[in-house]
Amino acid sequence: MKQKIYIDTSVFGGHFDDEFRTHTIPLFERIKQGEFIILFSTITQDELENAPDNVKELVKSLKADITEFIEITEEAINLASEYIIEKVVGQTSYADCLHIALATINRADFLVSWNFKHIVNIEKIRGYNSINIKNGYKQLEIRSPREFEKYEDN
Repeated sequence: MKQKIYIDTSVFGGHFDDEFRTHTIPLFERIKQGEFIILFSTITQDELENAPDNVKELVKSLKADITEFIEITEEAINLASEYIIEKVVGQTSYADCLHIALATINRADFLVSWNFKHIVNIEKIRGYNSINIKNGYKQLEIRSPREFEKYEDN
């Protein structure tokens, strides 16, 4: 069974960013080889609306048979709001909280992001997961694309 990964907006932009492309491009190569099911949300779609054309083309290149489109639900809104109420992050990070909530509710094996301030941050991850567990969800593995690189044994 293929692992489900939720990719937030920063990863799509990271494909073309000088600082992040070295670790992002190999992840997209694995995706294009069909190694994962990609969870793609309406929040990501909305955030990418004003993205550069090369980022939009990357999104369009994802094959439909490896992409699962997920919409924002009341359940996700409630969970995202709880992250803020419990002060995992502030109100200005609501969109980030929606990414976390959607990945959690849709049973992603991983959420992948380059957002180290609000998402890929050990203190924030503990906060999100404590709320997830309290609400009967499993812990969410939150990682950067760098952690998906394959290393060959020589």
